[in-house]
Amino acid sequence: MVEAAAKTGTDRIELYTEPYASAYPSNPTKAIEDFIATAKRAEESGLGVNAGHDLSLKNIAFFAKSIPNLLEVSIGHALICEAIYFGLDNVVNQYLHRLQNP
Repeated sequence: MVEAAAKTGTDRIELYTEPYASAYPSNPTKAIEDFIATAKRAEESGLGVNAGHDLSLKNIAFFAKSIPNLLEVSIGHALICEAIYFGLDNVVNQYLHRLQNP
């Protein structure tokens, strides 16, 4: 599907990360394998990579560190849920730190 997306003239794909998030607690390395392969394929096809769905403070640093050419993440749901407990400004800064220093 990556190659087909590139043929449409798009500049990015988005990885749906719920399967990663679900498998992450039991085996992070196994959970990320398919995402790395897809991101590498995207990069080879000249596409940027976005990702989202079920990324959280617990799993985002490993994801960001592992995925080549990751340009953007969608973390709205988890961010708001975590902000209820820790405050919005604090949580946004925690995400930024994890993304900039995976």
